[in-house]
Amino acid sequence: MRHGNDRHRWRAGLAIAATTVLAAVGFVGIRPASAAGNLTTDVTTLATTAGCGKAPGLASGTHTIQSNGKSRSFILRVPANYNNSNPYRLIFAFHWRGGTMNDVASGGTSGTPWSYYGMQEQSNNSAILVAPQGLGNGWANSGGEDITFVDDMNRLIDNALCVDTTQRFALGFSYGGGMSYAIACARATVFRAVVAFSGAQISGCNGGTQPIAYFGIHGISDNVLNISAGRSLRDTFVRNNGCTAQSPREPAVGSRTHITTVYSGCRAGYPVQWAAFDGGHMPGPVDGCACESGITTWTKGEVWRFFSQFQAGGPDPGPTGNRLRGEASGRCLDIPNSGTANGTQVQIWDCHTGTNQQFTQNGAALQVMGKCLDAPTNAAAGTRVQIWDCNGGTNQQWNLNANGTITNAQTGLCLDVNGAGTANGTAAIVWTCHGGTNQRWARA
Repeated sequence: MRHGNDRHRWRAGLAIAATTVLAAVGFVGIRPASAAGNLTTDVTTLATTAGCGKAPGLASGTHTIQSNGKSRSFILRVPANYNNSNPYRLIFAFHWRGGTMNDVASGGTSGTPWSYYGMQEQSNNSAILVAPQGLGNGWANSGGEDITFVDDMNRLIDNALCVDTTQRFALGFSYGGGMSYAIACARATVFRAVVAFSGAQISGCNGGTQPIAYFGIHGISDNVLNISAGRSLRDTFVRNNGCTAQSPREPAVGSRTHITTVYSGCRAGYPVQWAAFDGGHMPGPVDGCACESGITTWTKGEVWRFFSQFQAGGPDPGPTGNRLRGEASGRCLDIPNSGTANGTQVQIWDCHTGTNQQFTQNGAALQVMGKCLDAPTNAAAGTRVQIWDCNGGTNQQWNLNANGTITNAQTGLCLDVNGAGTANGTAAIVWTCHGGTNQRWARA
C-alpha cells in the first residue's frame, strides 16, 4: 500500500508525540436508505465557485503556492471528464507522519485502487482530489499554519475550477487523521464531512464546538495511537451533533472483522459513524485476515458511502449506470456473456466497463441491459438472483443500505456471493443478512 519502511519511521517518530497526545486528551448510484431521509434539513443548498463556467485554471499535477510566508505544495487530480458547468465535490486527503503527498496520490504499492485513500476509484471522476504536503512530512499545524494552507488551497481551487461549496470533504490517516480532525474543529462551516483513520488530537482543535458530519475508523489493537484517542475525537462530534451517546459495539480480538455504528438522534444532516476493526495502526484493513490492502479494504467503500450520502437525492449514478463491486472479492456483479434472456443467473466477475456490469437505479429497481435484477417470487435463502423483464414487483425492488448491503424488498434477504466465494463465476444469491463482506457492495 503506502508503506514499506514508512510505517516503521512513522511509529518511531510518533512515539513521544503519542504519549503527549494521550495525556492531553485523557486517555466522511447508491442511495443509503437509512440516511437519505435525514439530509434535507440544515444542509446548505448548492453553491458554486468563480471557476464555474470558464476554462479550467488548474490542471492535474503538482502545484506550489505561498502560504503564511512558506512554499507549500499539493498534488491535484481533476476529473478526466471535467465539465466546467458541473460543480464537483472537493476531497482533501492528508498523509501520515513520514508519508508524502505522492504516497497518497499514487496509492503506493496498491496503486490506483488506493489513490487518495481509494477516493479516486470510488468517486469515478465525480470529485476533484487534493493531496497536500505537510511540513516536515507531518501536520503539526503550528499557529494554525496548516489550516491556513487549507484555506489558501480552497481559495485557489475555487477560482480555477467548478466546485460545489457544500461538498468539501477531508480524510487522512494517523497524523493525517489528526489534521482532518483539526479541520472539523476549525472549519466546520466550510467542510461538509471529515473522516479520521486511526487519528488523535495531534494537529490541535481550534474551535471544536460546531456540528459537522464525522466518521472515525480505528483498530482495537492500535499500539501507536490507542483507540481511546479515536473515541475521544468521535465523542466531540457526538456532542456537537446532538447524537444520542452510546458505547458502540467493537469486534473481539482475533475476530478479523469490523463493526460500523451509525449513531442515532443526531441533528438532521450531521451524522456520526464509528467503525472499529480487529487490527492495528492502519487505514486499509481487510476483513478475514491480519493484513491490509488498498485493493480489497472495506474502508474505502464505507468512506465513499459516507461522503456521497450528502449529494442531494443520493449519489449521482451517471448516465451509463455503475458497477456493483463485492467487498470480499473485489469482483463485480455480472450478467454472464451479456445474456438478456429472462432467467439469466447473475454472477461475479473481474470488473470491466461492459454494459453487462452497468446497473442503474430506477426507483427501487436495479436495471441492467434493459432488464431488472430479480429474485424469484418469495425466494428462499440460497436462491440464485437473475434478470427478468421489469414488472415493478417487490421481488425486483432493492434497498441499498448505508452499511453496503443490498436487501430485497419482498423477502428482506441480502444480495450475497454464494459461500463467500471470490472466484470468477461464483453465483450471486439471496441469503439471510449477516453483514459479512460477501454481502457488502460498493458503487464502482
